[in-house]
Amino acid sequence: MMMQKITCRSRRLFAGAAVSALLMGVVPAFAATPADTLVEAYALDEMITMDPGEAFELSTAEVNANIYDLLVRFDLADTTKVTSDLAESWTVSDDRLTYTFKLKPNLKFASGNPLTAEDVAYSFERVIKLDKSPAFILGQFGLTGDNVAEKAKAASPDTFVFTVDKPYAPSFVLNCLASSVGAVVDKKLVSENAKAMTPGDDYKYDNDFGNDWLKTHSAGSGVFKLREWRASEAVVMDRNDNYWGDKAKLARVIYRHMKESSAQRLALEAGDIDIARNLEPNDLDAVARNGDIALTSAPKGTVYYISLNQKNPNLAKPEVREAFKYLIDYSAIGDTLIKGIGNVHQTFLPKGVLGELDETPFKLDVAKAKALLEKAGLKDGFSVTMDTRNSQPVTGIAEAVQQTAAEAGIKIDIIPGDDKQTLTKYRARNHDIYIGQWGQDYFDPNSNAQTFASNPNNADDSSNQTLAWRNAWDVPELSKETEAALLESDPAKRVEMYRHLQKEVLEKSPFAIIYQQIEVAGVRNAVKSFKLGPSPDTNFVGAVTKE
Repeated sequence: MMMQKITCRSRRLFAGAAVSALLMGVVPAFAATPADTLVEAYALDEMITMDPGEAFELSTAEVNANIYDLLVRFDLADTTKVTSDLAESWTVSDDRLTYTFKLKPNLKFASGNPLTAEDVAYSFERVIKLDKSPAFILGQFGLTGDNVAEKAKAASPDTFVFTVDKPYAPSFVLNCLASSVGAVVDKKLVSENAKAMTPGDDYKYDNDFGNDWLKTHSAGSGVFKLREWRASEAVVMDRNDNYWGDKAKLARVIYRHMKESSAQRLALEAGDIDIARNLEPNDLDAVARNGDIALTSAPKGTVYYISLNQKNPNLAKPEVREAFKYLIDYSAIGDTLIKGIGNVHQTFLPKGVLGELDETPFKLDVAKAKALLEKAGLKDGFSVTMDTRNSQPVTGIAEAVQQTAAEAGIKIDIIPGDDKQTLTKYRARNHDIYIGQWGQDYFDPNSNAQTFASNPNNADDSSNQTLAWRNAWDVPELSKETEAALLESDPAKRVEMYRHLQKEVLEKSPFAIIYQQIEVAGVRNAVKSFKLGPSPDTNFVGAVTKE
């Protein structure tokens, strides 16, 4: 991708001509990346804002994970648990309603300002009052603009107290706080840059809590700080020399926007970038044969699925739902279309999550599918449409299912579209069949159980628009079971409840889950200690070095 010409001022901002050339794609004059800089090629076109109180995109979550700290984080050695970050310790009251966090001593923001419990409380307050996309993660604990100051408050400079509305499983609460929306921001710095709101503004409060300023700035305490973000071009992070923990090994990290896998591969092979993040199977195979490059991978909490809208009377038949699960050639898809970037997976909880159920009972069986269709009174098949995103591997999966379904007499008309088109239609429940992906909002089983197994109100105007709702799957009993699992405090019992929910969805639901995503990166051999985590916000680069 050729980027716009950078001004002299921008060149100074990017710390020299070599870095500027990297961002502009000027090669081969500056083919070698700077020794103190990590350059990653990554598809950044989804980025909207860098404000952790608003951002809800995967790439932004990764960047912000390196800029902001949280009270607690996932334990990468065991992702069913959390470990300390800013919080040195925490306790839960006997009634499971009050969480008290003791902060580590001598914490400091990148600005140099001290980090106290007051900053934590302010961070919760601004998330709730901004009420942007990720606010529901904290809002589900009963927080509102009117009560957040009382429910999330500083008891002392080093003590933060969080009160929830129900006795949830403590693991659920902590996992939610370990998500990106729990980022702690510098209250003093953000407040100084807050924009005053007037009565004519479409906003409830008298200021925007720094939302406009944080779109392109940072106010964190993490190992890096944001230097610049240019939409669909680049993100640049500099080392935070005020970091309270072990300092970053490199001075700078640059994410260059490259959407095409082939462009990333060529840049990686030429040495113009250090890491390629969006390689597809064919390019992965080519890179694997290059002795200067290694591949690293990690399973992600994202599952791909086919769903059947229960508003369609044919698709609403239980036998048809089951038949579709026997009309997918999981093995062929795994060996070709998702080779290296996914593993066949048929349950709604991805591997690595508390309560995961690793069962794959379905395989391509056209004869069995035909028998089920005959039992449903559809011996001669029927016609149906399938909405798909116009990208790989989704397009290839749609075509593969179209072919195998035809063998059973089901004629599928594929309707391709961009992400916005297909999602808009899907969210309005106007589809027949849809191929989608679901990534966890937070690393807890409830994130997936609630969307695949719960639909408390199947009305078209319901405000609780889970994936079950989008496909008009009316399941009051499963919805109650999902809520019960959320309140179960015994970890072993909670595991069994989620396994039961997965079996029910596996056998009876309109969802045919196909695979779990594997994130793969091509890494030049000079780069050391680069690891991919189980989620975008666990891809940390502070320990990375270059030889």
